[in-house]
Amino acid sequence: MQLMPVTDSMFLLMESREHPMHVGGLQLFSKPDGAGDDYIESIYRDLLDRAEIARLFRKRPMSPVNTLGQAFWVEDDAMDISYHVRRSALPTPGRIRELLELTSRWHGTLLDRHRPLWETHFVEGLSGNRFAIYTKVHHAVLDGVSALRLMQNALTDDPSVRDTLTPWELRPSKKRAKTGGGSLLQRITGLASDFAGFGPTAVRALTEAAREHSVPLPMQAPRTMFNVSIGGARRFAAQSWPIESFRRIGKATGTTVNDVVLATCSGALRDYLIEHRALPDAPLTAMVPVSLRSREAAAEEGGNAIGAILCDLATNEPDPARRLARISASMSGGKKLFAGLSPLQVLLLSALNVSPLGLSTIPGVADYTRPAFNLVISNVPGPKGTTYFNGARLEGVYPASICLDGQALNITLTSNNDMLDFGITGCRNSVPHLQRMLLHLDTALSELATAAGVS
Repeated sequence: MQLMPVTDSMFLLMESREHPMHVGGLQLFSKPDGAGDDYIESIYRDLLDRAEIARLFRKRPMSPVNTLGQAFWVEDDAMDISYHVRRSALPTPGRIRELLELTSRWHGTLLDRHRPLWETHFVEGLSGNRFAIYTKVHHAVLDGVSALRLMQNALTDDPSVRDTLTPWELRPSKKRAKTGGGSLLQRITGLASDFAGFGPTAVRALTEAAREHSVPLPMQAPRTMFNVSIGGARRFAAQSWPIESFRRIGKATGTTVNDVVLATCSGALRDYLIEHRALPDAPLTAMVPVSLRSREAAAEEGGNAIGAILCDLATNEPDPARRLARISASMSGGKKLFAGLSPLQVLLLSALNVSPLGLSTIPGVADYTRPAFNLVISNVPGPKGTTYFNGARLEGVYPASICLDGQALNITLTSNNDMLDFGITGCRNSVPHLQRMLLHLDTALSELATAAGVS
């Protein structure tokens, strides 16, 4: 039995039928040349036969039916791996459309708390000699950054390798330089100092945010069609764009790739809301997560270590160039607030930004109060080169994230070789025609390129 950190148990306690609290990812692969009809079945059977499950993927809540049981992890020593790793097939004609419909359905269903909290689906029947893998893991087990790091560990840059390990299999432990050195007393003293300094830090940060109008404050975002109570069903849309398109705009405007990503999302949100006659006069605010882990730690540790910056999306600005400039200034201001803080203080300050979400479970709060922010837009680093899984080339990796009451839309993307892969998750009831966001993203990126003079 292992005590569950409060940052992990929180995701179990917040979960309901309307609010599945898992993160997911859809990976698209091209089969290797010469792969037969039994290629997927062969991989699947081999995984079941050799599976040696890592402890992280054996964890389940001690008791799913009471609150105390959700404060402790226990290890499942009698796992049925075939329950967690499954084969599915698409209906004809096996287009991406059918794949996204199936993913939407899976992403809206709860994980079984009587078992370790994860599932992987191998999807056959996709046109173009392709297949897909959809995986979902409860946020109490892994945050999105850690999940992606584990996925990358399951890939190789060698297309000839045919015994690639999966994220849930045991790996030889890697020796890393120890962090947090010093005696126990020194570490406790350091933590006490962090907590003692947090009060003045929070006051300073909020004062600077109020003075720097480019940095939004919590509960100042306008109400939109995304900030309502939601149901449990989900829609999922996905598409890729060349990362070089974002780099060229950033270079021409003196902004970062992430600034250009946020401006592209802002333009798409603006057009979508105009299309639905629902664009507010005040600018939308996005919560932008930042990882507090090193790349090595994210690949090996479970749990959650995420900070949060609030960003002014400038959706009330019709000019794409000025919109990008405002977004860049807002992100710079948010990063400035974190400058010089310890990771713990960043985490505590971030908690102030997102803490109003804890009230969203109270009936009526999401529908009648101003949101802490309008949506989450997250950019997670992914594979830097061409990668393979048992000889199959990774063509796309599309994150699927969490929606909450008052947060009916989530945009998460990851870099993959020379592409940026966008995954958009929305409440099926509250965000109609979600796939049109992809068209609006494409239009917004083209408008930014024209404004920057790089089209």
